Amino acid sequence: MNEPTTATARLAIDIGGTFTDFMLEDADGALHSYKTLTTHDDYTIAIGAGIDRLIENAGLAPAEIGQVLHATTLGSNTLLERSGARTGLITTSGFRDVLEIRDLRMPRLYDQDWEKPRTLVRRRWRRVVSGRILADGSEMAPLDEDAVRVETEMLRSEGITSIAICLINAYANPAHERRAAEIVRETWPDVHLSLSHELLPEEGEYPRTSTCVINAYVQPVIAHYVARLSEMMRERDISAPLFFMQSNGGLIPAEIAAEQPIHIIESGPAAGVIGASILGGSQGTDTMITLDIGGTTAKAALVENGLPGKATEFQVGGHVLQTERLLTGGGFSLRVPAIDLAEVGAGGGSIVSRDAAGIPQVGPRSAGSDPGPACYGRGGSELTVTDCNLTLGYLNETSIAGGEMTLDREAALAACETQLSGPLGTSPETAAHGVFELSCVTMIQAIRAVTTERGRDPREFSIFAFGGNGPLFAAGIAATLGCRKVIVPPSPGVFSAMGLLCAEIEIHKTRSFRRLLDESALDDLRGIISEMSALAEAEAQRPGGRVSVTARMRYVGQSSDLIVALGAPETLTVDTMRRAFVDEHDGVFKFVAPEDEPIRITALEVAYAIPVGRLDPSRRRMSTPGPASRQRAWFGDAGWCDSPVIERSALTEAEGPCLVVDPDATTLVPPGATARMTATGAIEIDLTDGYGV
Repeated sequence: MNEPTTATARLAIDIGGTFTDFMLEDADGALHSYKTLTTHDDYTIAIGAGIDRLIENAGLAPAEIGQVLHATTLGSNTLLERSGARTGLITTSGFRDVLEIRDLRMPRLYDQDWEKPRTLVRRRWRRVVSGRILADGSEMAPLDEDAVRVETEMLRSEGITSIAICLINAYANPAHERRAAEIVRETWPDVHLSLSHELLPEEGEYPRTSTCVINAYVQPVIAHYVARLSEMMRERDISAPLFFMQSNGGLIPAEIAAEQPIHIIESGPAAGVIGASILGGSQGTDTMITLDIGGTTAKAALVENGLPGKATEFQVGGHVLQTERLLTGGGFSLRVPAIDLAEVGAGGGSIVSRDAAGIPQVGPRSAGSDPGPACYGRGGSELTVTDCNLTLGYLNETSIAGGEMTLDREAALAACETQLSGPLGTSPETAAHGVFELSCVTMIQAIRAVTTERGRDPREFSIFAFGGNGPLFAAGIAATLGCRKVIVPPSPGVFSAMGLLCAEIEIHKTRSFRRLLDESALDDLRGIISEMSALAEAEAQRPGGRVSVTARMRYVGQSSDLIVALGAPETLTVDTMRRAFVDEHDGVFKFVAPEDEPIRITALEVAYAIPVGRLDPSRRRMSTPGPASRQRAWFGDAGWCDSPVIERSALTEAEGPCLVVDPDATTLVPPGATARMTATGAIEIDLTDGYGV
C-alpha cells in the first residue's frame, strides 16, 4: 500500500471521451490546469504529454507531486466495447444460467424485437460443481473438490485468463468459495480470480453473480492499465501514491482498484458531482442539480443538503438506459455503492443525423477526439453539435482547450449546409439552432431521471453546470425546465479534475442484514457495523477515519428498498433510524404509513472516509484579460445578436446576450438573462425574467 509522502503538490487527471483534463494544486495552493485530446488507443500517451506540459507550465519538479488522483472511463468502456478478458465462471450446480435468466426485467416490455445483451461469459465457459451452503450458512452438501479441479483444467485449456467463483449462499458462509479458490490457485497460480463473497457478501444470486463476473471481466484490463500508468509516472520521477475515483465518489488506492475494478466503473462522472457537492456549499447553494456535459455524454445528479444521491445498484453496458430508471434490464447489473447518476449520449461531439423519416437526431454516436467534429480539422466529416454551436456563434475559433486548438468555422458551416439545412430546406442558422434545442431536450432526459422519477420537482433547484459544454447549454436547459438560476463554477471545463482534489479516500463495506427494525436488531447491527468498520480501516491502512452508515430499508410487504443515510454509528437508535426511513419514503413517494407499520432492514453499508487535502477553487491561475470583443450569435426568434465576448476574469455583471469565456469552456448568457460574478468566483446566471429557448 502506498504511504503519504512529504511532497505537497497534488495532481488530478480525468479522462473523458473527447478530452483528458488535468488540474495541479501546487505547494502554495495555486491551481494550474491543462486540457488535451484523449488518446483512446493508449490513454497514457495523452496523460504523459499532459503531465509534461503541466509541470513545465507550473514550474514544478516531478518530485514535488505528493498525490496523483485519477478518474477514468476505462472500466465502462471495456464493458461497452466488450473488450475485457476471456472470462470463466465456476458456480453451483443448477445455477449455470443465472446470467441468462437475469432478474426477468426488460427495458421495453412490449418490444418483441428487443434482445437482451449477450452475457460476458459464454455458456461453455460457465462451469458447475456440486455442493451447497444453505441461506443460514449451514452446509447441506460438501463441495465436490475433484469437480473444481476438472472444471479448472477445462477453463485453462480454453484460454481463459480470468475466473469468477460464485457459489450459492456464499455471503452467509464463504467456506466453499474459499476452498474452490485454493484449489484453482494450486494448479493455476497466475490466473486472475474474483470471489463473490469478497466483492458482494449479500443475498441475490443474479446481482452477486453479475457483479463478480464484471469484476473478473474487467480486472486484467484495469490491472494492466494501473501497471502501465505507474510505470509512466516512474519514468517521469513521480513517486507519489496513485488513487482512483470510485463510482461512489470516494478515492481508493490504485492497488485496490486493480483488484476490485467494479468500484471504478463509473469513475469519471462521480468526480464532478463530488466537487459540486463540496464547492457548491461555498457558493451558498448546497441543494442543486449537477449538469456535466462533455464531448460524448450529458450526466445529471441531484445534490440535497450538500449530499449527492446514492444508489446501491446500477446498470452498465445499457447505453442510454440509465435515464430509464423505472425500467431496468438493458445492461449488466452491478451492485456496488454509486452516486445516483443519469446519463444520455448527447454532448459536444455527438453526431447529428437524420432518421428514415428525415427527422434530425442527436447522438448517441460521437465523433470523439479522433477524428472529432468537422471543425477540428482532423479528418472528421460528420456534422456534430459542436459544429452547430460554432455556426450559431456560440463558440469562436479559439474556444477549445485554452486556444491550443483552432476551430474551422467554414468547415462547420459547410457540414451544416450539406448534411442538415440543405436537406431540410432551411438556413444553416435555423437548422443549427434546431439542433441546439433538440440537444437541450435530449439532455433534459438525464435531469428528469434524477428529479421527477425520484419525486423531486426540478423547478425547485438551481443547475450547477460544468464540463466543456455544460455552461453553454445550461441556460437553455434551465429555462425549459423552469429553473431560475444557473451556477457555473471556476474552471468549468476541467471541473471533474478539480472534483478529484475535493474528494476523500473512502472504503465501503456491505453486508446482508435481514431484520425487523427493533431493539434486538439494533444490538446486532452495532456489532456488525463495528466489524465492517474494522475491516475497512485495515484495508485503508490509515487510522482515524470517519465512519458513516447507510441501510437498505422497506416497509414490511414492500418489494423494493430505499437507500437511507443513517449518519455516524454512535447516533443510531430505533427512533432515529425509523425517522430517517420515513423522511426518505415521504420524499420519494409522498406517502408515509402509520407509525406502527413495521420496517425491515435488508442490508447495511459502512463508509470509512479519510480527507486527503483541501482546495480553494479561487486560486486558479488566470491570464490578464485581453481587449474586449464582440461577435454575432443566433438566438432563435431574436435572430442574430451582437454579443459581447467577456473573459471570465473581467466579468462583474453583464446582461445577455453575451458569451463569458474560460480557457476551457464558454458560458452562454441568452437575451433576457443576467450573469454576475460572485465573491467565491462562480458565475451566477439569473433567469427570473423568463428567458425561453
